[in-house]
Amino acid sequence: MERMNTEPPRPSVRERPLSPHLQVYRLPVTALLSISHRITGVLLGIGLIGLVLVLMSVVQGPSAYAPVHAFLSGIAGRSLLWIWITALLFHLSHGIRHLVWDTGHGFSRDSLLYYALGEFAAALVLVLAVAIATLARS
Repeated sequence: MERMNTEPPRPSVRERPLSPHLQVYRLPVTALLSISHRITGVLLGIGLIGLVLVLMSVVQGPSAYAPVHAFLSGIAGRSLLWIWITALLFHLSHGIRHLVWDTGHGFSRDSLLYYALGEFAAALVLVLAVAIATLARS
């Protein structure tokens, strides 16, 4: 006697639904800003370690600070400083947005995008203000 197969037919690989992936799914602006906020937090932590090292070299005297000053005066050092300043000001802007959220405001779909763009614009304006102040000083 032959046994009958009672299992339902399996769908072929092409018939299966595919989960969205980054090539298909686009993250909303708020998600991108949230991820950026986390990245800038890590950059700020690394920058604080660098700041402590710079301060330690200052305390140790001119001979210890001279190579640090030479590095920070070069293109690589200035680039790192500007990355850190940008991370700081973006992180600050996002933190202010979170303070607004703590008051219970800004959760509607329209205002989420509005506040996200405002946060990005505020960070950009602050970075430009620091750049202008730096150029005016030199």
